[in-house]
Amino acid sequence: MRTKMAVLLILGLLNGPALAQELILSAPPRESADAGKKLYGPLASLLSRTLGKTVRYQHPGNWFKYQKDMREGKLDIVFDGPHFAAWRMVHLDHHALVKLPGKLQFHLLTRKDNEAIKSPDDLVGRIICGISPPNLSTLSIMAYYNNPVRQPVIKGIRGGMGKVLKAGLTNEQCDAFVLRTTFYKKKVKPEQKLLMRIVYTSPAMPNQVITVGKQISAEEREKLRDLLSVRSEGKAATAPIIKRFAPRAKHFLPATDKEYEGYNRLLEGVIFGW
Repeated sequence: MRTKMAVLLILGLLNGPALAQELILSAPPRESADAGKKLYGPLASLLSRTLGKTVRYQHPGNWFKYQKDMREGKLDIVFDGPHFAAWRMVHLDHHALVKLPGKLQFHLLTRKDNEAIKSPDDLVGRIICGISPPNLSTLSIMAYYNNPVRQPVIKGIRGGMGKVLKAGLTNEQCDAFVLRTTFYKKKVKPEQKLLMRIVYTSPAMPNQVITVGKQISAEEREKLRDLLSVRSEGKAATAPIIKRFAPRAKHFLPATDKEYEGYNRLLEGVIFGW
């Protein structure tokens, strides 16, 4: 018995450091687990080789689990929006690594024949269709309403911006609806635009970003920042992500913590945050 216990103890000591080196890469559950592996698997493999540590992609399963794991500090490398990234920087000592090119900005629209809606203030107590919080599109519009007793009612729409457009314009399920500016520009048909009116446009924000936790040193961060934004192997590993979220971009760009400062306030101290 003592021999067996000694062997188990030795194995535990040998395996403990190796197990501790595993890092979790994750992103919001915007696709299935299989699709997530195709998107982020190549990046996890490259990071494993580069860091000399096992980096494993973990699909969160659902938004609740994603937020729970994030709050508990279980996610070491994360790709998501500026509000989540800023929250991790403030509360979990994460640092920005690389970001997608471009900005994130959103239109609040109403049907042109809805003459009662002239400004965002006219929507207090009325229904706005949008992707359910904590999605950035809806949160960016709700940030306009700083009085918690004078806010619109959010009708959460599943299925992406196309479904939001249909709910707001075609099915008339709400008084206004939220679309990303690039979606409005590229995906909304000219004849549809004639039927709607822009009520408000949110301030532009930096695009989605990869952040890393304190398990990755400053020296490693610089190495990874260069790898993912400049080097061919980094561009190849992140190509599926680029194709999915920024198809006109060529690669990620270096990111700094400073440009994401303050966006955590979209999540904190608000009714629709966390």
